[in-house]
Amino acid sequence: MKVLPFKIPKPKDEVLIYQEDRERIFYGQLHQHQEIQISFVVKGSGSLIVADTINEYKENDILVIGEYVPHVFKSDLDKSAESIMYSLFFKKDGFGKYFFALTDMAETKAFFKGSEYGLKALSKKRKITKLFHKLDHQNKLERIATLLKIINLIGSAKTSPLSSFVYNKKYTDDEGKRMNDVFRYAIEKYDRPITLEEVADKAHMNKNSFCRYFKKRTNKTFFQFLIEIRIENACKLIHNNPDLSIAMISEQCGFGTLANFNRKFKEIKGLTPTDYRRQR
Repeated sequence: MKVLPFKIPKPKDEVLIYQEDRERIFYGQLHQHQEIQISFVVKGSGSLIVADTINEYKENDILVIGEYVPHVFKSDLDKSAESIMYSLFFKKDGFGKYFFALTDMAETKAFFKGSEYGLKALSKKRKITKLFHKLDHQNKLERIATLLKIINLIGSAKTSPLSSFVYNKKYTDDEGKRMNDVFRYAIEKYDRPITLEEVADKAHMNKNSFCRYFKKRTNKTFFQFLIEIRIENACKLIHNNPDLSIAMISEQCGFGTLANFNRKFKEIKGLTPTDYRRQR
């Protein structure tokens, strides 16, 4: 299976695909597809990279990933024996080139605008999840009606973006494999020192070429990206291990000194690790 692009399997002429993923882990390769994806995480947790940004995902999350937005799920293997996700896939022009441009569809503009960077719904989740639970028993026409209801709810809900920058070109297969290898290496080795030489080697490039390549596609340096991975994992440790000291969390997440950890944590999260723990 090619890493990029990724094709959603579907019968010919169907404009909407409903998919249930029931696996130990979700598909863990960096990929992008032409379809917009709306997903309800029924069970499971982990990290989700969308374009340039790493996020946490967990049960009951409602996620939207726009067309051709590169993304990869990294499931937490120690949290659940099974990961379950219900998803809808559709092309914006699949219902007709001008369908969503109709005056009657004006309320959908916020949804499609937000999908360009990916988004997570923060409100109206109970109503949205009820609609997702109905999909398995609906016919094709009923599912299209449900999709429109879900789009309407998400478009009027409070949301947060999943990324801040999206590379405006489709990845080739080679680019997809290269970026996937780099992302996977960072996710798996974040807890120890990583040199520019070794990560550039994973991309089969020299250091200078790799730095330019990565910055162009994520709008940040590799080490900025690596720090964000470390901070997201630190947040998980703070949340799930109340008895673990901040110093130990700093060490387990690959920071050389506690002072550096505190400084970077505040830069990204807007508060210190200790204050973050108090708020949780």
